[in-house]
Amino acid sequence: MIICFNCISLFTVAQTQIIKPDLSKKTNFILVNRELTIIGNEDQKSVIHLDAKPNDGVAWINDVNFKTGIIEFDVQGKDVLQQSFVGIAFCGINDSTFESIYFRPFNFQSTDPVRKSHAVQYVSLPKYDWMVLRQTHPDKYENALKSIVDPGKWFHARIVVDADFITVFVNDDKEPSLKVKPIANLAPGKIGFWVGNNSDGNFKNLSIIKN
Repeated sequence: MIICFNCISLFTVAQTQIIKPDLSKKTNFILVNRELTIIGNEDQKSVIHLDAKPNDGVAWINDVNFKTGIIEFDVQGKDVLQQSFVGIAFCGINDSTFESIYFRPFNFQSTDPVRKSHAVQYVSLPKYDWMVLRQTHPDKYENALKSIVDPGKWFHARIVVDADFITVFVNDDKEPSLKVKPIANLAPGKIGFWVGNNSDGNFKNLSIIKN
């Protein structure tokens, strides 16, 4: 019986793939409606900056596909109303069809409880953008953060993706800030840093565990 358990454990480990993409070269990205700058290093990590432009933008990472597993990264937005939407796109079929988890830092510490409840968002594009989901399923696909986060500083995001749930943790929180069922049938696809309309953002320290 012990031998069987060990075999199962080894098999599980063998099926897990940990990827830390090289973020130090612009040639490792495919850009959609954004310019990318490698700012330099912070804590020995390459920092990716995406500039602000109208409409959404993505920096897809070359040669990395993702369906289910864990995505972790550090991200920095800003406390400017309606000009800071920062997150990750994954399971990308093309430049307009993908899943995304993103944050609105300008809502993190809002005194308006409605705005504060719109701090983290899940969307399934192109059909289920935030406006459609807010109108048809209010408060289901977006939520407030569990802890206090400075809207202008770096924070850590951990996103656990499986066929049943997409679960979002921020910094060292033990409880998720958001847990939702994926709308689409998840399929292997592209993954990349995402910014929203008129938004720029900084990203570093990306780690992907593929199941």
